[in-house]
Parts: sequence; structure tokens; C-alpha cells
Amino acid sequence: MSESAGAAGSVLVALRGVSFGYEEGPEVITGLDFEVREGRALALLGRNGSGKTTLMRLLSGGLRPHTGTLTVDGAPVTYDRKGLTRLRTTVQLVVQDPDDQLFAASVGQDVSFGPLNLGLPDAEVRSRVGEALAALDIAGLADRPTHLLSYGQRKRAAIAGAVAMRPRVLILDEPTAGLDPDGQERLLATLDGLRAGGTTVVMATHDVDLALRWSDDAALLTPDGVRTGPAAGTLARTDLLRRAGLRLPWGVAAAGLLRARGLLAESAPGPRTAEELAALAE
Repeated sequence: MSESAGAAGSVLVALRGVSFGYEEGPEVITGLDFEVREGRALALLGRNGSGKTTLMRLLSGGLRPHTGTLTVDGAPVTYDRKGLTRLRTTVQLVVQDPDDQLFAASVGQDVSFGPLNLGLPDAEVRSRVGEALAALDIAGLADRPTHLLSYGQRKRAAIAGAVAMRPRVLILDEPTAGLDPDGQERLLATLDGLRAGGTTVVMATHDVDLALRWSDDAALLTPDGVRTGPAAGTLARTDLLRRAGLRLPWGVAAAGLLRARGLLAESAPGPRTAEELAALAE
């Protein structure tokens, strides 16, 4: 089951009454209702084995629910070629390890794979590849062999391949994992650019501090379901965090301390970054 706080934005993709389990195993997800709303940055959080990867693959069509329905713009998805093509031009999933996604000889060839599979004219494919490479700030790597890329470059190339499909929803599994601080900041700036261009971004992460800083909404995967709501309020719920196997974000703890000492009004938002905390201290 799911508990939602009614975030703004129309529902782009939704799971309705969905259950799923792997062969010869128990159900991982049971009776789930879950929505991705347009224009909202959504963070998925939960302990290992909580079902984050399963949920992402259900949303992107990589897995088919045993019961229930996946919808796009309110219409049920069909799992034939036509239905899956429609879904994959709406939703793209980028997995955690870029080496599981990159396979072509060069970056440009890899990014062009999806648009070519849509049967688009060559000029349209070139346009999409160029736009995607520019959006990820790797235009200069178009001819670079993928095996010669750094880890951060491979992450960006994998995301560019998804962006070239011009999805309305981009789902990223631990996109900042393995990146140094500068690489994380550059990637987050890139995601901000994609959001400004109209892409709705969903990010699975273990990092509660990142989720508080980056997301509009947070979805916590707990043993008794998914709890979704505005990030600041949801990530301050110690009961939900405990059930999800997560700690309290430092920004929430800092806000509590500031309020207790009369340095922050009860109605004022707490700091989400170190810079915001420093500004409050001035």
C-alpha cells in the first residue's frame, strides 16, 4: 500500500494495485499504488532489499506486474511492442553501474542506439544525440571509445543515452554513487538543467542528506508499504525513517537544534545544504 500527501503536478506514470514477486520467492511488492507527478523531483529511499530496484523496473516496463496496472497519462500500458515503445519514449531508467548499460564502441554510437531503434530519420538521430551530449556536458567525447572513459564520464554517457530518447520521466538508480564531490555537484547541476527543460526526474538513493537537498518529494520504502510526501516533512518523520532503515538527515537535526535555541522560526524552512546553514548562522 501507499500513503501520499497529494503533491502538485499531474500524474504522468502510476502503478495501481500492483503486486510483484520473483520466481520461487515471496512477493516483493503487494497492492502498491504509486505515482510519479509531472515537474516534481522525487527521491526513492529504503534499505537494501526494500524493493527500490523492483519498483523502478516496474515503472520503466522492465518488469511486468503479476497483478495491477501500470499507467501512462491514465491509460494502461500494454506489454506488446507498440505499448512498450510508447512507454520507453515516456520513461527511461538508468541503472547504477554504467558498465551494465554502455555497450557500443564509442559514446556517440551508444547514445544513438535508442533513437535509431525508434526508426527515426538520420538527421533526427544526429540532432537528438547532439542535444543529449550537450545536456550532459560531454559533447567533446562523442568519438571517444567507451572503454577509455572515466567512471564519471561513463555515468554521464549512460544518462545521455536515456536523455536522447527525450523521456518525460528519467529514473536514475544511485546516480551519484562512486562520484567524487566535484562529480556529484556537476551531475546535480546537469539534473537541474534537465528539470528546467521539462524532464521529471526520479532518483533512487541511500543518501538522506542528498534527498533532502535535491528532491521535492520523498518516497520511503518500508516493510509495510511506500510512504510518499514533501521531502522536508517526510524526511523529518523519525518513525518512517526507522522503518525504512534510514537515519535522520543532518539538515533536519540542525533545524531542530536551531528552533530549540530560538534561532529559527517554527514556520521557517530548515537548511538543506551547508551553505544554507552557514547563512542562518551569520
